[in-house]
Amino acid sequence: MIEGDTLPDLQLAGADGLIRLADLRGRPLVIWFYPKDDTPGCTKEAQDFSAAADDFASLGVQLLGVSKDPAAKHAKFTAKHNLAVPLASDDEDSTVLTAFGAWGEKQLYGKTYLGIDRSTFLFDGSGTLVRAWRKVKVPGHVDQVLAEARALVA
Repeated sequence: MIEGDTLPDLQLAGADGLIRLADLRGRPLVIWFYPKDDTPGCTKEAQDFSAAADDFASLGVQLLGVSKDPAAKHAKFTAKHNLAVPLASDDEDSTVLTAFGAWGEKQLYGKTYLGIDRSTFLFDGSGTLVRAWRKVKVPGHVDQVLAEARALVA
């Protein structure tokens, strides 16, 4: 997915059932992909988005975090860390992760495996991708996304 692309009409498993991405058009959207619930970097990222949730909401910007963890694990993660952001799961066949280019080969300690590339995407209200961040480093990232969201709605 590159800037100018349209939010795909794909589905994710959310806490309250299926989420059709196309149904999220109409308001700006930040969707971020993260590797795994309850790991240090992913927890910090979800906490940072939660801390800024009211700021995004005041701009009319929707938030959605996505990993391959099942919805039940997201519910525990949300409760444990008092998260204020919706989380969804692409645990079946990685269709959404693949469409966004956030699923692929990674390396750790010399071993190659398939995994999630921590990345974030900002869409305008019409569902057009206006900014993509790849290989995200968590510290300060949410502040960057919020600044871009403010510029988008200004």
